[in-house]
Amino acid sequence: MTRELYTGGRIFTGATDAEWAEALVVDDGRLAFVGDDSGARSAAGADARAVDLGGRLVVPGFADVHTHLVMLGEALGKVELTDARDLTEIQERLRAARETAPRATRILGRGWLFDSVGPQRPTAAMIDAVVSDVPVYLDANDLHSCWVNSAALAELGIHDDTPDPIGGRISRDADGHADGMLYETAAQQLAWGLLAEVSTDADRDDAVERMLAAYVASGVTTVVDMAFDDRALAALRRAAARRGGTLPLRVSAHWLVVNTGDHEQNLAQVARAAELARETSDAVIRIIGIKLVLDGVIDACTAAMRHPYADGSNAEPIWPAHHLDPVVAAADAAGLQIALHAIGDRASDIALDALEAAAAAEPNRSRRHRIEHLEYAAHETAGRMARLGVTASMQPVHADPAIFANWAAMLGDERTERAFPWREYLDAGARLAFSTDAPTAPHDALANLYVAATRRSALDPAFEPYDPAGAVTLAEAIAHATREAAASVVGAEDRGRLEAGCVADFAVLDIDPFRDGPGSLLGGRVVLTVMGGEVQHRL
Repeated sequence: MTRELYTGGRIFTGATDAEWAEALVVDDGRLAFVGDDSGARSAAGADARAVDLGGRLVVPGFADVHTHLVMLGEALGKVELTDARDLTEIQERLRAARETAPRATRILGRGWLFDSVGPQRPTAAMIDAVVSDVPVYLDANDLHSCWVNSAALAELGIHDDTPDPIGGRISRDADGHADGMLYETAAQQLAWGLLAEVSTDADRDDAVERMLAAYVASGVTTVVDMAFDDRALAALRRAAARRGGTLPLRVSAHWLVVNTGDHEQNLAQVARAAELARETSDAVIRIIGIKLVLDGVIDACTAAMRHPYADGSNAEPIWPAHHLDPVVAAADAAGLQIALHAIGDRASDIALDALEAAAAAEPNRSRRHRIEHLEYAAHETAGRMARLGVTASMQPVHADPAIFANWAAMLGDERTERAFPWREYLDAGARLAFSTDAPTAPHDALANLYVAATRRSALDPAFEPYDPAGAVTLAEAIAHATREAAASVVGAEDRGRLEAGCVADFAVLDIDPFRDGPGSLLGGRVVLTVMGGEVQHRL
């Protein structure tokens, strides 16, 4: 590989000791030098290929360390509903999708918001009014619920006596009939399970290609899938095979472990993940840990809270402690990194109790476990996480003011004042890693930075910022989406910052938000994405 000298730009290194540089040198996929222009030219030597950055801003390659790769690719091919602001618009988009694809056997949509449906609960009849001849499956924006029509209920074989799965609910009307909403594991196991069965390898291959193209165009060089399974692993391996054994992204994954209600079956899933981690330790696609979904989401009142929602309801955890603790202990003993989805404060309590018990059993070993989302947590949570070395894995785009109203309405009290409290974790000394959780939110790295640095909406600028004092600085936002995000991933210690010896993963932007303000991020583009010294995207 030719040694390359990049000069003539502004380089935000993300390093803790020297944030800015003038030039960098790439040699054999790594950074041989990062610093001033004269030093770079001396380190590069006369034979280096020179690349003029034209005054543009360079940042470390973004690390989206909580995403769903195949699902993102699939979502990019579905009817987009996030910006549909009322039921009429949702219906119009579904009608148009059916007219555009009259031979389609199903209509798939994604991203709808609960408050866009209005005060009433989503029902199959609302979809039937515009599309009734084929099944319709609409994933909620948070990917914890699925809204379906009557044809889909029939295809799924859901009847009045169909039992709710563990950790999920089939919504029913006053007469006990399924009414079109599938919550949590009912969506995952019934709707998504069927769609996975009817999808072909070719469908998944198309989804993976869409995902890879979208990510490299966004300056992302590292990703972590947070609900990996056999189909996703096979699809990513096929994508690597098509490229001679490589991928344009560095891919790690957490194997999804579901609560079956059976202790031995749960532990068998952990054992499978441990086996895969050993087999893939030096592979293009690495299994590094397990993912456990402890609760749902606040928008659907399925997150497990210490205190009830505004309507008096509450939700039980999907993984109660007596099921969770043995799984966490087994995964920890096997050396797996554990990522626990916990959105409600009761769920994060249960997660930390389990992690504390595992650490007490073997106190002298380093760990890098994570709690995902933490949209509302108790005041003491950040301190507990800092003491345990647990990463707070959070998604700024989930705090977009355009989707906040329903979230706040479900709690309806002073708890809304501590929504998405990023600074609590920084102040406590816990590691804070930013990601997107795509496709529950836009995968675009620049939009994520904009929300992080402003608490304004990347979806609709008309919305007022929510809690602007809770924003982080632009430099902090980039660091938490690069250096700190990479540091939260087992085996990614040499990524996320532009320092000599690190892998040469970086992105070049056509805007400079340090000079022009964070608002420029919304119109900005990534003009060059480099991974391991190789150009993966050029605009």
